[in-house]
Amino acid sequence: MATRKKTAAAPRRKATAAPRRDTATKPRPGKPSPARMERLLTSALAVRQRAYAPYSKFQVGAAVLGDDGRIYAGCNVENSSYGLCLCAERNAMGQAIARGATKVLAAAVVAPSARPTPPCGMCLQSFAELAEGDIPILLANPQGDREELHLGDLLPHRFDRSYLPGKC
Repeated sequence: MATRKKTAAAPRRKATAAPRRDTATKPRPGKPSPARMERLLTSALAVRQRAYAPYSKFQVGAAVLGDDGRIYAGCNVENSSYGLCLCAERNAMGQAIARGATKVLAAAVVAPSARPTPPCGMCLQSFAELAEGDIPILLANPQGDREELHLGDLLPHRFDRSYLPGKC
């Protein structure tokens, strides 16, 4: 019979109540440098090639800048049961959290569309949960078109913990 090695539980983070966010007046964190935004874009373009998109053929790559200064990339992973698909943006955010980042400071998303495509609503809500303020999100396509927006532009009335009872 195999014995199971006991490991110490990870320490819990103390939950603090976040103030209600008003993206129109919320200050934006220090904007990442143009060079850092380019590195995000390069990472998103590269990981897009690994996307598993046999049904839609819509290969998406995303990269996020964690509060630890590292860049994390993710691609979309489709499933024949469409509800189980994983978007590139949430994949990148999951990579960041799994490797120790606690917040996202910026993002880049590359999709094969005629014009730069914004993240879906589920991904925007995920950014709202993990973003450090009104982060810049660089949208691009492989043809070189790009548009930089901010989370508040894409999701102006986001749902966050300030709406929850007890404010977690």
